[in-house]
Amino acid sequence: MFARTTVIAVLFLLPVSLHAATPAEAVQGLRKAIGFFRESVAVEGGYVWKYSADLNKREGEGRATPTQIWVQPPSTPSVGEALLAAYDATGDAYYLDAARETALALVRGQLASGGWDYKIDFDPAKRKGYAYKSDGANGKTNTTTLDDNTTQAALSFLIHIDQALAKSDQPIHDAVVYALDKLIAAQYPNGAWPQRFAEAPDASKYPVIKASYPESWAREWAARDYKSDYTFNDNSIADMIELMLLAHNAYDDTRFRDAALRGGDFILLAQMPDPQPGWAQQYDAAMHPVWARKFEPPAITGNESQGVMRTLIDLFDKTGQKRFLLPIPRAIAYYKASLLPDGRLARFYELQTNKPLYFTKDYKLTYSSDDMPTHYGFIVGSGLDGIQAEYDRAIAEGAKTRTSHQEGNIDSAKIDAIVQALDSRSAWVDSDKLDYHGDDDPTREIISSATFARNVRTLSTFIKQSKNTKDK
Repeated sequence: MFARTTVIAVLFLLPVSLHAATPAEAVQGLRKAIGFFRESVAVEGGYVWKYSADLNKREGEGRATPTQIWVQPPSTPSVGEALLAAYDATGDAYYLDAARETALALVRGQLASGGWDYKIDFDPAKRKGYAYKSDGANGKTNTTTLDDNTTQAALSFLIHIDQALAKSDQPIHDAVVYALDKLIAAQYPNGAWPQRFAEAPDASKYPVIKASYPESWAREWAARDYKSDYTFNDNSIADMIELMLLAHNAYDDTRFRDAALRGGDFILLAQMPDPQPGWAQQYDAAMHPVWARKFEPPAITGNESQGVMRTLIDLFDKTGQKRFLLPIPRAIAYYKASLLPDGRLARFYELQTNKPLYFTKDYKLTYSSDDMPTHYGFIVGSGLDGIQAEYDRAIAEGAKTRTSHQEGNIDSAKIDAIVQALDSRSAWVDSDKLDYHGDDDPTREIISSATFARNVRTLSTFIKQSKNTKDK
């Protein structure tokens, strides 16, 4: 589980430009950049997080071999969405073909359980260990992960390209239908989803009950299998609700809207009673907060709960059902009263005492933040004012039809800087290091899928804005 509070790519500094790029220059730069990424970086149409500038080293959340691609963003789905943005802006079939190649890479990595692992391997020998649906699902590894937006991002991209292709590519369309069916089957009776699954749950083992405090909880971590827990960690359920709403809009199938509503019902059930009316990262079948990893204790979370409240507001906006707003005032009041002296929130608050919880570098639970590990966000930013504003807007104005994010007009000098930053190969190279090749790795220049996707989207938006201006 990769903490989203961790920065996964260092933004490279664009050169200062005084030149105003033309739409034609943006189109040319876009074509060159995508051509390089597609033809020189891709493996079977897929991508990882980072590459050394010479492309000899690769990594996602771990080292990657030359036959592997990553599904966990920002990798294959992120690049695929950027390619679709380029196609939408230009109408150039080259970009749609590139996006289709990326989609088919994901299709080849779909598991018999319905979704995706963090990565996909194309080595014939290694593929035998996975239950890839396209290979006959014979391997043992068959665990769909909803952690870190992995399956959700892959399927969202496949839905988008399925729509762009008017459902004409049968392998892509079939993969979407299969995945959605499996994800609905994996939903618990109370509306939650697990962090990972290989098969549908036995409903009789998961009663529909409200969250409550355990009589006691262990202060020391004991390794346990937490993949079947009801999981908010890293916004897994929020991502699932968003995915199901997307599927409903794309295919006009009420099953997906109903699944999203059941996800909202679980959020209502999972709100803890007083004195801490927030949410935990994960719950067991008894609806008690429980341990996950050795630095994720049973606690009320100041991080994921903010995403939970935003999801409730989004559900209200998309359904008009006011019940999704009811938990928010108590939760906001509780979290505002729990702010740390610097205005931030603790990632974890002790059950019932509400004392902030931290860990030492050797993973001992403590009330002190003096010796924390650095790989995880034990103190997080507060977005409570923004959530309060959105809640107040919802109460005053009612449900709001949201459209996709609209960027303001992009400065043409910024576009020129992006184009001029391309090297002789038409690659964007960042000054950064690789994270999983050891402290002694000398790499200080990398090629990043996150940077590529961001720049492609910016160029595409500029091109589309220029066209719209011209057409007026």
